[in-house]
Amino acid sequence: MMAGAVLTQNTAWSGVERAIGNLKRARILSPSGIKGAAKNRLARLIRPAGYYNIKAKRLKNIVAFLFGEYGGNLSRMAKEPTAALRRKLLGVNGIGPETCDSILLYGFGRPVFVVDAYTKRVFSRHSFFRDGAEYHDVQRVFEENLPRNARLFNEYHALIVRLAKDFCRARPRCSGCPLARRR
Repeated sequence: MMAGAVLTQNTAWSGVERAIGNLKRARILSPSGIKGAAKNRLARLIRPAGYYNIKAKRLKNIVAFLFGEYGGNLSRMAKEPTAALRRKLLGVNGIGPETCDSILLYGFGRPVFVVDAYTKRVFSRHSFFRDGAEYHDVQRVFEENLPRNARLFNEYHALIVRLAKDFCRARPRCSGCPLARRR
């Protein structure tokens, strides 16, 4: 999950899937596999995800964090309270709020709402937020107005992504949008 969160940064999911497939075929899609892989080999394998040299370094950083803080044990990491784990993850070079919160929600089932470009695009176009709203401001609106439930946040985010891909694209297709005002 952590590898997927890093690989998804600034890229389409199709490239991430190919990169993950490469890591699986090379039998290094695990913390110890990534730790033991040479950075240039790792970069070659994740090339389909784009920014492969940067992402290889980020994968190495998060794995070094996992081994440094938790002895490489994800179960130990999972026992960390959410606020403390979030603070520590944000301290890892290359891990920003969206990647951190994706790890917390999708990897550890924590009730943390993930804000991405799709979320900002959909809700700014519907005047919930201004263009360029800060990550934490957007996140706070969702977390204060929805029950704190990881399954709900997961589903809600998936629906936002689907809406953005189907209707609220860079060039919007407003006709038929489920959020369109009915007269």
